[in-house]
Amino acid sequence: MTIKRYGTGETGAGKQPLPFARAVEANGWLYVSGQVAMQKGEIAGGGIIAESRKAIENMIAILHEAGYGLEDVVRVGVWLDDPRDFWTFNGIYAEYFGEHPPARACVQSRMMVDCKVEVDCVAYKAK
Repeated sequence: MTIKRYGTGETGAGKQPLPFARAVEANGWLYVSGQVAMQKGEIAGGGIIAESRKAIENMIAILHEAGYGLEDVVRVGVWLDDPRDFWTFNGIYAEYFGEHPPARACVQSRMMVDCKVEVDCVAYKAK
């Protein structure tokens, strides 16, 4: 089995080194680490709509870098800081995953950085 890691040695907020890969691929499976609305090492902010879009777009950029698309995503994990953002997030999420909805879990959670949402995913593409 071949394992390929994407984005090791990256830095996060405050230029802190991140001790994990942005994604890991093994036997056609791609596991994308949690993505927030990070832009140039800082949380982009702008509320739940802007942060949701940026977090999902960051996840999509990693999928594309590894040669996967939204149609290959089989599961998404979502963490929301505020449960009142659930329906707003769902509206943004549907814009991206409306045609190919994967399985999903969504929970409320306190965040490790000052953000409103974090998303991760698992994708599969037969090699």
